[in-house]
Amino acid sequence: MGIFEAFRAIGYITSSVPFSVQRLGTETFVTVSVGKSWQIYNCAKLNLVLGGPQLAKKIQALASYRDYTFAAYGNDIGVFKRAHQVATWSKHNAKVNLLLLFGEHILSVDVEGNMFIWAFKGIEDNLSPVGHILLDSEFKPSCIMHPDTYLNKVILGGQDGSLQLWNISTKKKLYEFKGWKSSIHCCVSSPALDVIAVGCADGKIHVHDIRFDEEKISFSQSTRGAVTSLSFRTDGQPLLASGSSSGVISIWNLEKRRLQSVIRDAHDSSVISLHFFANEPVLMSTSADNSIKMWIFDTTDGDPRLLRFRSGHSAPPLCIKFYANGRHILSAGQDRAFRLFSVIQDQQSRELSQRHVTKRAKKLKLKEEEIKLKPVIAFDVAEIRERDWSNVVTCHMDTPHAYVWRLQNFVLGEHILTPTTDIQAPVKACAISTCGNFAIVGTAAGWIEKFNLQSGMSRGSYVDVLGKRNLAHDGEVVGVACDSTNSLMISAGYNGDIKVWSFKRREMKSKLEVGCNVVKIIYNRSNGLLATVTDDLIIRIFDIVALKLVRKFEGHTDRITDICFSEDGKWLMSSSMDGTLRIWDVILARQIDAIHVDVSITALSLSPNMDVLATSHVDQNGVYLWVNQAMFSGATNIDSYGSGNQVVNVKLPSISSGKEASTDDADSDKPALAQAQTQTQTQTQPITLLDKQITDLVTLSLLPKSQWQSLINLDIIKERNKPIEPPKKPEKAPFFLPSIPSFSGEIVFKASEPTDEEKLIQDDKFGKVMDLQSSLFVQFLQTSDEMKNFEAFTDYLKSLSSSTLDVELRMLLIIDDEDDQEPEKRPELIILERLLDYFIHEISHRNNFEFIQALIRLFLKIHGETIRRQSKLQAKAQKLLEAQSGVWQKLDGLFQSTRCMVTFLSNSQF
Repeated sequence: MGIFEAFRAIGYITSSVPFSVQRLGTETFVTVSVGKSWQIYNCAKLNLVLGGPQLAKKIQALASYRDYTFAAYGNDIGVFKRAHQVATWSKHNAKVNLLLLFGEHILSVDVEGNMFIWAFKGIEDNLSPVGHILLDSEFKPSCIMHPDTYLNKVILGGQDGSLQLWNISTKKKLYEFKGWKSSIHCCVSSPALDVIAVGCADGKIHVHDIRFDEEKISFSQSTRGAVTSLSFRTDGQPLLASGSSSGVISIWNLEKRRLQSVIRDAHDSSVISLHFFANEPVLMSTSADNSIKMWIFDTTDGDPRLLRFRSGHSAPPLCIKFYANGRHILSAGQDRAFRLFSVIQDQQSRELSQRHVTKRAKKLKLKEEEIKLKPVIAFDVAEIRERDWSNVVTCHMDTPHAYVWRLQNFVLGEHILTPTTDIQAPVKACAISTCGNFAIVGTAAGWIEKFNLQSGMSRGSYVDVLGKRNLAHDGEVVGVACDSTNSLMISAGYNGDIKVWSFKRREMKSKLEVGCNVVKIIYNRSNGLLATVTDDLIIRIFDIVALKLVRKFEGHTDRITDICFSEDGKWLMSSSMDGTLRIWDVILARQIDAIHVDVSITALSLSPNMDVLATSHVDQNGVYLWVNQAMFSGATNIDSYGSGNQVVNVKLPSISSGKEASTDDADSDKPALAQAQTQTQTQTQPITLLDKQITDLVTLSLLPKSQWQSLINLDIIKERNKPIEPPKKPEKAPFFLPSIPSFSGEIVFKASEPTDEEKLIQDDKFGKVMDLQSSLFVQFLQTSDEMKNFEAFTDYLKSLSSSTLDVELRMLLIIDDEDDQEPEKRPELIILERLLDYFIHEISHRNNFEFIQALIRLFLKIHGETIRRQSKLQAKAQKLLEAQSGVWQKLDGLFQSTRCMVTFLSNSQF
């Protein structure tokens, strides 16, 4: 267990597995795969409605029917009813790569040519297949489909270009078509009977009549690549859509036998699936570029236009940063996209516009990738001026300019920040001042310049007059930062020199030498500490005010990819290509936690509230979120859940947050039930805050203030909550309640006769004694008093509400003072005596101090008169008074010495 626990991954829309579409009522839903999980979108607005659990392996095929989802992963097939897995079909001995919904059955085909038939009605009873077909040994299936109106028959396409017709009822091959010499990638049934379309790896599309084994039409894609998906339009228009491995969607007119239109930049990667909605001019497509798009044919020339879409990064992110108080994450990826992800609602995630990229690409006849800006390598953001002007500055790969963005409108800004120097070099570092008015940029040639974000104009450069050249640094500028008061600007050069400048006058004030090459810096404005990453894999922290080295952290064994300060400056997080994420305590100067993941972290960012950590990883297109357990647990001691110097192996967060993703090596071999029991015990066991009581100090109960303060003001609360009007009697009694007629006309209910047991209790002189003995309050008190350990009793009292605790204490009131029973034998007095012993014990040990004080006040308010009359209780009360006075004297002395010290320190400053 570490400080950060895996939560979930965001930014994943779909993967390279064909989707499954189904219509329920008037709405259409699409089920897509996202690695080891699946998601269901409502096609009306492409909003996410359901997510599946994390599976053991990646999903290879999907099928859906009403509330059921069927996912093939590895050799198994998981059956899910909504999000819960209800069955697992395990009959295949090879990887399952094809699934087909066939009436009330599911057909599954593996790579070795085994086809099983499963009945999904009564899944709990039918865990075995109802049929098995072994295909020809030389036939390698690549696609499967059911031709309309063909009873119990399916068509299988092979990698060798052959096409076979099988009867799943008789389990016989009925016919083998002529086929083609190219591998078949997809086949789909057309609205016309006996006609199908087949897409091949050579880029050709064959519209074939399976009844007479004749080819009707043949098309050839002009773009290179295989035909990966096909779909017929069903609203009366004779159109066929085809997707290629190059990301192009082609629309073919079947009547005119020619190409009608082409969507050249439909996707950045291979088109995985195409689907025309029933009787609608809408086409849906998915691709391996992590996007779902819907196209509508409503233009005058018949060309499709983009209707709606959902997308994420098609290439791994390079840098990430939290925004809007932790509600959003800004992310820049290798796909040249600059995105904003919502941590709360996925529907709010979007890509920032780069101004008419699609139109410019069509006009210049180029791809959108060539028009977009180059990948972002560094950026900075300030929220203070979001409504006024651009508040984001980005540095791009091999680009001698810095670009600004306006997050209020999610668009590229109107200014381009170009350094006014004769030495053209790429911009490598940027920073925005605390006020949000200025941007600082640094280049690979050592030039640093300040710009005004509102106008985009230069406000001067930072030049080291003592240097050999008229530049800020002799080498590349690896980082710049501004302090919280706009008085200092800090810059770092690759050669290992850190310089502190006057922000306004742009003059160098001081200089530090690290001693080796610096590759990255991070500055914390709250405490004035600067952390540097060097080539020797050591993280050094400098105090900019004192101009000296204050901390040095070692532990990483490979290149450090990113570092991040917590908002309060107490923690420093670092990631490395060795696969570890390490958390350093800046105050204690030691490592407090370290985790190891299978995929190395490339960038990280901690939210301002310090509750969520975001990470990006090598070859992963999503952003992964980790929850800070210190923010949600009652423990204040880091050692209770930090791993210290030990590195703990964990798994990456899953798409769904419903399952624990992190695991330790020691628990990896345990059975699932044992791990669950261990987890439950860990959650139920209280966390020990301190090993021993600190002398002369008190320990608080950590209860909410309202819980113990309401004990003091319970009478005021009851008076305030008293109803204004008395309850009214009903005009008519319900027919099932017995009533007694009266002369006044008021309803008088007939009282139920007491049972024999109730009569015995009412007549028994010791009925109240029996009630006291059966009370949990009394049982806990008696057990704790015998063991001289009151922890269990205190925990029980903490769990009670204020009103319940008041009732429990009032139950101990002596009703009959004239009882002949001896005082020493009265159960109420014995319990009161034990309660006083409990108070003496807790006050002497100074435990749960504020809660015990409130409890004593309520106790004395209820039983003060009884204690005054009983001599034995008076002696206990005297001991309690002495213990209380002793503790308060020590605390008062401590407070007086503290006040004297504060007064002395405040006077010494003047």
